[in-house]
This record gives sequence, C-alpha cells and structure tokens, in this order.
Amino acid sequence: MMDSLTIAWKYIMYYKARTATLIACVTLIAVLPLALEVLLNESEQQLLSRADSTPLLLGSRGSALDLVMNSLYFDDETPGLISMSVVDEIDASGLAIPIPFYVSFQARGFPIVGTTLDYFDFRELRIAQGRQLALLGETVIGAEVAERLGLVPGDSLLSSPETMFDLAGVYPLKMKVVGVLARSYTADDLAVLVDIKTAWVVQGLVHGHEDVSQTEDDSVIIKRGEDNVVANAKLMQYTEITQDNIDSFHFHGSSADYPLTTVLLLPNDERTGTILRGRYLDASNPYQIVEPGDVIDGLLANIFRIKNVLDAVILVVGIATALALILVFALSLRLRQREIRTVFRIGGSRSTIARLLATEIAIILLASGLLCVVAMVVVDSYSNELVRSLFIG
Repeated sequence: MMDSLTIAWKYIMYYKARTATLIACVTLIAVLPLALEVLLNESEQQLLSRADSTPLLLGSRGSALDLVMNSLYFDDETPGLISMSVVDEIDASGLAIPIPFYVSFQARGFPIVGTTLDYFDFRELRIAQGRQLALLGETVIGAEVAERLGLVPGDSLLSSPETMFDLAGVYPLKMKVVGVLARSYTADDLAVLVDIKTAWVVQGLVHGHEDVSQTEDDSVIIKRGEDNVVANAKLMQYTEITQDNIDSFHFHGSSADYPLTTVLLLPNDERTGTILRGRYLDASNPYQIVEPGDVIDGLLANIFRIKNVLDAVILVVGIATALALILVFALSLRLRQREIRTVFRIGGSRSTIARLLATEIAIILLASGLLCVVAMVVVDSYSNELVRSLFIG
C-alpha cells in the first residue's frame, strides 16, 4: 500500500498543473452549494430575527418591502414620505408607542438614521464609548462605522450632500461624535444615529442664522427698524452646531408637517395592534401599516425560489465536471500506456494498476476535501459580514 501511495504521490507532484486544476474543479463544485446554503441560512436568520422583533411599521402606501428595508436595514431606497403629525395621532390614541424615523441621507457612505432615544431602548443598544445623544447636531455611530472611519468620541463627521451642486443652499452638517455603540452584529453597526431634529437640520428644514441685530455687514440687511431687522439670502447659515449658536436654530412652519420615512409602532398588546392595523386597511388611506415578519417571509420565499434554480444549475455543472474528470482520467490512461506496460513487465498486475490509479484519485479527493473544509470554515466565520454586505448592505 505504501508503495502505491509513494508512486501515486510522485506522479501527481510531477504533473502539478494538471493536479492543481483537478483539485480546484472538485473543490469549487463541492464548496459552491455548501457556501450558498450557509449564506442563505445566515441571511434568513438575520432578516427574520430583526423583522420578528419589530411589531409594526407605519409608512406611506406603496412598496412594503422598501418600507421595511429602509426602516430595519437602512437601505438607500427611500419610501414615500409621511408627516410628523402621524406620530402625534398615534401618541394621542394611546394604542402604541411611536418611534419616528427619517432615513434619507448619508455620511461618508453610511446611512444617517434620524430617530428618538426610544429606539436605543427598543433595540437594547449599548454605548461602548462616550455618551448618549443630548444636544442638536450630535451623533452616536455604530461599531462598524467607528472602525472603518477611525472615529472616536470627540471627532466630527460631515453629512454628504445629495447632489454635487445643491441649488437649495443646504450645506453639509458637521456632526459631533459623542458615542460609539457596542457591536450588535446588526444594521445598527453601520448606522450614524442622530436625533430626528438633527436629521431635519441635515435637510435644511431647521437651521440657524447669525444674530442680524448684532451684524456689522450692511450688505445682508434689507431693512432695519426699531423692533426688528429683515435680512436677505446672503445671511450666513451655520453648518456646525455649537454651544454659541445652538439657540439660533429654529423651525420654519409647524413641526407636525416635517417629513418622516416611517414610524415604528410598539402596540400595548395584540388587541391594540389589531385595532391600529384596522384603521389603515382602507386602500384610499395614504398610509399603511405592515408587519415586517410577513414582508420578510415573502422576500425569503423569493430568495429560496432563486436558490432552487441555482441548485439545479450547480447540479448540472457538477455532473458536467464529474464527466470531464472521468474523461481526463480515461485520456490519462491512454497516454500512460507505456507506463502501464512497464508495470506489467516488472511483474505488476491489473490490480496494481487499479490500485495506483485509485490512490491518485484518492489523493486528489482528499486534497479537495481539505480545501473544502478550510473554505467552509472561512465562509462560516465571516458569514455574518458577508450576508450584511451581499444581501443587506
């Protein structure tokens, strides 16, 4: 047996390129379906766990999937906007605790999530460094954001403009990083969390001006009276909120008309949740309430239908590869006729030839198996990050 192993090893090491090709083909065919299964199982677990823990979402009538993906995973597909007045209505009804969201902007490629402190309690998000939000213009960032951008409490983060040339005159907001969240292995790790009013500042709906009564620049003054001063559009808008100018930031119009992307609802119990859903069943109502678990179940059903197609494709490719491998070994036998005759001449039998060939195949399969195990360990170890980048992020 050792003689067969030695001869087979010498042979496959002599033909390194052919051996490496065979090993790679076998490994890929084995790894692809297994890796796909691991990633889909991980995606299912991540999607369902976050969706199932979220009772209800209220948003603009339209795509329920866009609504859920934007609210739960901060996807950049912004659903139709709703007004802050909905939060006041839900709060006044006493049927649920409303948590507003405004997810429409980014900061260096990461979503800015405007919400309230109730969200931190609901998701059980813990501050690992720094402190919680307290003032306008502050932000608490996810662990992944902090790691990738190299930010710590005390640093600043600039919001990204929606377009290269902002004709509306809305400038990027320089936000102060006051805290970093503990890693939760969810979409919150990739979020820039701010107060809902700070999100409105980013959009330019809430802004501050220099004190026009104290300015010495007459070019910004249209009219100066005893009781008031009227300024023109040249008046400077702040792009950073500090202790000196925070009191100058103000709303224009009623805050009830300010935009939100969605409202997360925490019903008091199952009965109040049913009552709330019933109030928004009418198709003529511009708003809708969805259960994230049901929406994600539908998404996963589509994903697994695609998986069945991929499994069929991989099976066909696997059969083709197996036939190709058989052909390679068959052709190898024809090309090795001189070697086989030499083995016969030195006293070898047909069983000896079969044993040599079987040993070569066993070595190739063993090497492929080891590589497959290593690949699956890597995929399993990084499945969480892979799923977030491929399926969610």
